[in-house]
Amino acid sequence: MFKTLIDAFKIKEVRTKMLITLGLLFLYILGTWIPVPGIDTSIFGATVNAEGQDFLTLLSSVSGGALANGAILALGVSPYISSSIIVQLLTVAIPSLEKISKQGEEGRKKINKLTRYAALVLAIAQSIGIVVAFNKNGSAITDVLFGNVTLTSIYVVIMLVAGSMFTVWLGEKITDVGVGNGQSLLIFIGILSSASVALLSAFKNIFANDIDELWGLLIFIALLLLIFALIVFIDKAERRISVNYAKQMKGRRMMGGQKTNIPLRVNGSGVMPIIFASAFLSFPQLIMSIFWPNTPAYTWYAENMGAGTWLYSVILPILILFFAFFYSQIVFNPDEVAKQIQENGGFITNIRPGKPTAEYLKKINNRIVLFGAIFLAFISLIPSLLFSLVEVGSLINAFTATGMMIIVSVALELDKSLSAQLMVRNYRGFLK
Repeated sequence: MFKTLIDAFKIKEVRTKMLITLGLLFLYILGTWIPVPGIDTSIFGATVNAEGQDFLTLLSSVSGGALANGAILALGVSPYISSSIIVQLLTVAIPSLEKISKQGEEGRKKINKLTRYAALVLAIAQSIGIVVAFNKNGSAITDVLFGNVTLTSIYVVIMLVAGSMFTVWLGEKITDVGVGNGQSLLIFIGILSSASVALLSAFKNIFANDIDELWGLLIFIALLLLIFALIVFIDKAERRISVNYAKQMKGRRMMGGQKTNIPLRVNGSGVMPIIFASAFLSFPQLIMSIFWPNTPAYTWYAENMGAGTWLYSVILPILILFFAFFYSQIVFNPDEVAKQIQENGGFITNIRPGKPTAEYLKKINNRIVLFGAIFLAFISLIPSLLFSLVEVGSLINAFTATGMMIIVSVALELDKSLSAQLMVRNYRGFLK
């Protein structure tokens, strides 16, 4: 990947795009440190880092610590990502939306517009929820507007929503004039920012207090690199199904006679099943902490279903398996693939075209999804267990399984994007 970055930086056109991307990412990082006037940032940080607030900690780490800082860009891209998932699910469930999504570029613009509106609604809901949750004891919101807490709360909500939509604009601008997918890069740089701050803080504390703890930190880094290597290995693993195309006469030309393959990734669902499963378990606790913080139901849920409990560790892998199969049904449609193969005169060796091909693809896909889901369940629990054996403090929250998988996925995606632009550049040079 470093060779790809060096080669890309040598080309003026690609270098310009990379510099624009870095500039916009710097602007985003700057926005994660500018606090919203009217809030007490110390209370925001204490609430996010409190025990049992894993959902808030995840949101803060994805946004580069902006939520803990009470910053303008505290929501980050989370409303847009959530709306994208919701719209994608609705596209499969609602025939009219599915028809729009198949209308090419015009359909893509309509879906993007719908996604932005959904992101705005979610941003408003999340902003209100955050203000209510963080101001339960009436001390998080300061009286900056005419001595009125309600008016100040409304102002904070407006600022958070505006920051979220500005983040959406930044992501789309990076996609249009920069390199790679803008929304993914914002998540990537946010996680890296949170992790780097936590890592530097750990080194600072060790050299200032007890140098003997350095060995524990070095063991943690070694485990971290090992887990990263495992994630990269599984992320790039795939099963290739060979497809042969028979020769056909089209006009006066003989077409076909080629051999290609269908690559089925082992971890085709990416990090989505972990996000779905974690949110499914953490969201009820978050809601109860906002509206019913002192009830027996909230106490029971925090003690028995909170992160780190044995029940949580049992239910989380089961939910990951479920969401992995559920998401694979959206991403990969065996019937549609089999239909396209048959229409183009293709066939899989020893498999009849049509329904037998669809059944064969479905069987292979289910096996691969099962293996990928087992890996996701493993990676969601084992790193935290290994890290807990090493006394590294807040680094456990900074380097979560979800964050590490997002870093790997986005880094590989960026490498592919740069390689594609270099390849196009080489083709242009050859033609000239």
